[in-house]
Amino acid sequence: MTIREKGYHHWDGQFIQRRRPWWPITRLGIRLTFKRKFFRFVFSSALLPAVVFLAGIYISERLDDFQHMVRRESILLDITPKYFGNYLTVDFLLFMSVIILVFCGAGLVADDLKHNTLQLYFARPLRKRDYLLGKASVVFFFLLLLTLVPGLLLIIFKLIFSGSFRLLGENPWLPLAVLAYSLLFTLFLTAYALLLSSLSRNGRAVSLLIFGVYLFSDMLFNILYGIFHNPYLGLLSMRTNLKLAAVPLFGLKPPLNLPWGYSYVLLTVVIVLSALVLAKKVKGVNVIK
Repeated sequence: MTIREKGYHHWDGQFIQRRRPWWPITRLGIRLTFKRKFFRFVFSSALLPAVVFLAGIYISERLDDFQHMVRRESILLDITPKYFGNYLTVDFLLFMSVIILVFCGAGLVADDLKHNTLQLYFARPLRKRDYLLGKASVVFFFLLLLTLVPGLLLIIFKLIFSGSFRLLGENPWLPLAVLAYSLLFTLFLTAYALLLSSLSRNGRAVSLLIFGVYLFSDMLFNILYGIFHNPYLGLLSMRTNLKLAAVPLFGLKPPLNLPWGYSYVLLTVVIVLSALVLAKKVKGVNVIK
């Protein structure tokens, strides 16, 4: 039998430049997240504040029918920009958002580092920024479903139930405020999740970090604040910083006597730090054309 040596044959084809090369990564990440055990129950539970605030809007427009249930001066029924800011910063929503990060963000980079699949990604005409955008878009998808979408829907339902555009007439900037805070909130938590995910090859360890750092920052603040009573210690708490970021957008009362500008600086530092670490951790190979 004749034995022939098979040498290398140069490929003369052309790479197809897709407009959204990051989309398959995002699509796969979303699909895998929905398949995780208990995720659908957790995600549905995270939407409960939206249902409660929607009920508050409805009751506020039907006070005559609910006089035996609520007081007219109830703060829940005072539908002003603060109402929508309170929804976006309610403690339960912040807590559930971190839980969602555990499901959708912990293994985004850690699993690729563990299985050495980065080379497979970059062996294709895929740039590093496309890879990171595809991973970040998974977290963006779920967090925007919890913040931006319900926030805008609450405004729309308020207009429908009231039968007028008075809310937007008095506060035309309100939809932009919801958009701005939702994007800032989502961008920060996405950077936070990807940063921790890139620091370990163990997805379970990253899950503990995502959840633990959030809780520990708040516990540390409460302990130190109880001792020193210094409001600037609130900068140690992720929850407090996220609440302070909404103060200038919705006219909310600050949780502490602390300038909200410091929180914007800290959130920006975390985002920039995440970008630098990811740029160093995510390494690929050059595609030879």
